[in-house]
Amino acid sequence: MKNKIYKIGLLVFAAAVMQSCFVAKKYERPELKTEDLYRTEVVSADSTSLANVSWDKIFTDPILQDYIKKGLQNNLDIRIAMQNIAAAEATMKQGKAGYFPTLSGNADWTHQQLSKNSQLGAFLQDRSTDQYQLTGTLSWEADIWGKIRSNKRAANAAYLQSIAANQAVKTQLIASIASTYYQLLSLDAQIKVAEESLINRNESIETIIALKDAGNVNEVGVKQTEAQKYATEIIIADLKNNVIILENALNNLLGEGSKKIARGTFESQVMQPEITLGVPATLLRNRPDVIAAEYNLISTFEQTNVARSNFYPTLKVTATGGFQSIDLQQWFSANSFFSNVVTGLTQPIFNQRQIRTRFEVAKANQEKAYLQFEQSLLTAGKEVSDALAQYNNETAKITIREKQVDALKKAADYSDELLTYGLVNYLEVLTAKDNALNTELNLIDNKYRQYNAIIQLYRALGGGWQ
Repeated sequence: MKNKIYKIGLLVFAAAVMQSCFVAKKYERPELKTEDLYRTEVVSADSTSLANVSWDKIFTDPILQDYIKKGLQNNLDIRIAMQNIAAAEATMKQGKAGYFPTLSGNADWTHQQLSKNSQLGAFLQDRSTDQYQLTGTLSWEADIWGKIRSNKRAANAAYLQSIAANQAVKTQLIASIASTYYQLLSLDAQIKVAEESLINRNESIETIIALKDAGNVNEVGVKQTEAQKYATEIIIADLKNNVIILENALNNLLGEGSKKIARGTFESQVMQPEITLGVPATLLRNRPDVIAAEYNLISTFEQTNVARSNFYPTLKVTATGGFQSIDLQQWFSANSFFSNVVTGLTQPIFNQRQIRTRFEVAKANQEKAYLQFEQSLLTAGKEVSDALAQYNNETAKITIREKQVDALKKAADYSDELLTYGLVNYLEVLTAKDNALNTELNLIDNKYRQYNAIIQLYRALGGGWQ
């Protein structure tokens, strides 16, 4: 008995020593060209990135801050992502357990009734037998080639990927809530301008009717002025409808049913953070979708290691023991004990190319994951360049648009005076007022687009989840 235990112990020790013979490769991040991710005119040498600023320092409106907090808690996409994390965590725990042996137990009772006419039954008086059995089986596989370790690493990478994917959802959610909120505020401001213009349109109708009575204009001028008023009412109706649609969208982001949204005013908003991009390489640690893509690459890399290890023999130790008796009263006696130990190497020889196929598929998946990782970086760089270009463009347009609004409002006021004295016709007045209204609406839209460009730049740099 001691000799048997010695042999088994020696075998297990040898297996443990052989685990140093890994065929599994170690993951190393591939060389990536990060210096060319931004356009040449937006290349940054900043050591820090806007992404490192907390979202509540970017979006200072307290109402918006409450909505973001609520969205992060209730949004269904966030909750779905959390369940993905839970599933990945369970898989990771299983991967960690791969080093441990498996243990199973079984208890059974077997009743056998032999036929009197059978070869054995013809010689037995009692052809009825009962057998009671309690067994336990212990099985352990030595991780000689690193298969179990690679499985563990693959599961861990998949878990970290799910966390990064959840962070990517958070980043997008914060950006979507902020963008929708500011767009609502801009629509409120546009409605205010349009309603003020409507009051002016009603006054213009009274003026044009008086001029018609005085013989300075004809009925066409009156109808054209009324048509301008109706056009303004349509603008207001469309703006109010857009408000309802955006309120519904924001409620959806918050994980709530459609209802009216409380909010501040567009004029009270201040969002002028210091625009720092950080060097392009910071996207590797700031962009959660890029982080997730690399963890996916690591997972597929380790799965390739697992597939490669299948070409080599496996060493298993299986021990079975228990109690077996035909007499219930003697079931747990020393004489009823039995045991069995099996050790051996298994080397696949011919299995219809299954191992080769699994390895080739794993290699293809690894290459695909690498390309997706590279593509995620290129996409991130493009989004940063796009958002910064949009911000610079809208900022420049606002300055020009403000001058344009001032000029057209003065032109509209002057045209009213000139019409009274018959120095211009009513069409010139209508055109001047339409231009003034449209430019005011465009100015508000420019300011919203500037805010949205900051939001998208913040998201593109990977801000919001840290």
